[in-house]
Amino acid sequence: MVKSVLILGGSGQAGSGAAALLRRWYPDLPLTIAGRDLDRAQRVADDLGAATAVTVDLQRPDLGLQTDHSAVIAALWDSQLHGLRYAQERGLPYLSISSGLIEIAPEVVATAQRPSAAPVLVASHFCAGVLIPAVMELVRDFGPVDTVRIGAVLDESDIGGPAGLADLERWSVAAPAGLVRRDGIFEWVRDQQVGVSTLDGTVVPGERIGILDVPSLALATGAANVSFDFAVGESAGRRRGAGPSLEVRIDLERAGESTGKTQYLVHPEGQRPLTALGIALGVERLLGLRGEPVAPGIHTPEGILEPAYVVERLIEVGAAFVDGPST
Repeated sequence: MVKSVLILGGSGQAGSGAAALLRRWYPDLPLTIAGRDLDRAQRVADDLGAATAVTVDLQRPDLGLQTDHSAVIAALWDSQLHGLRYAQERGLPYLSISSGLIEIAPEVVATAQRPSAAPVLVASHFCAGVLIPAVMELVRDFGPVDTVRIGAVLDESDIGGPAGLADLERWSVAAPAGLVRRDGIFEWVRDQQVGVSTLDGTVVPGERIGILDVPSLALATGAANVSFDFAVGESAGRRRGAGPSLEVRIDLERAGESTGKTQYLVHPEGQRPLTALGIALGVERLLGLRGEPVAPGIHTPEGILEPAYVVERLIEVGAAFVDGPST
């Protein structure tokens, strides 16, 4: 491969983390770090090696770029879809992580209008979609599942940079209601205040949210009841006097049974390593660096990523699966 992977927002936390993983996995893969601050992008590129730094203008359809690339990764909100159009016009794979549940509609329509132009990976899930294949692997061992409940605790100091904070604020306005699947029907719910239980017994106040993980989990696992509870507060890591950590509680239940299985997906360094991993795994598959290149059309992470392989990579980057109390 001689053309470079263009990472829009490549000097941010998610983009630079994904670039670092890709460099570790594929030392010769050319990378282009695109950011608004050229000096910052250049520092990231210098640290990576075999990488270049550029500035882009997301207000322009051509992004202000003259060079060719092998893929376009939007590790920021592609508000005018110029990154997507740039990729479609050149037949390049495209990945996005910052469009909320409602905001993916323009991406879906743009891809439906030009289905053969390029593969488009919509990965605007929690941690760029890495959680979905992991849950699918747990379900494979668990057996037929009727209920999947997710409870995630994000440390308030681990939201990300300004772009991450802007995403959360925008999503809360765009989708003020939560989305659940109840008895096989997708429903909007309002004012669903919940508590997310952590491994050390602390219950962090949160709410039921509308997020792509709900339809992805429901349709991938066949579960008739799916919800995603999200809490922002002090993580277990900070309570121990360490840095911000991440905990995701996964509850699985079978139909007609009073008990189920609970596991936690945890990472001592918070959400950033998992979000970076989700992006890197998507790039790897889109380019055919693992398996065949992905066909044109619209895709979600669970449709193209192998669950067992995702779990392997999660553990490799420092995540762990910990048994919780039986439900």
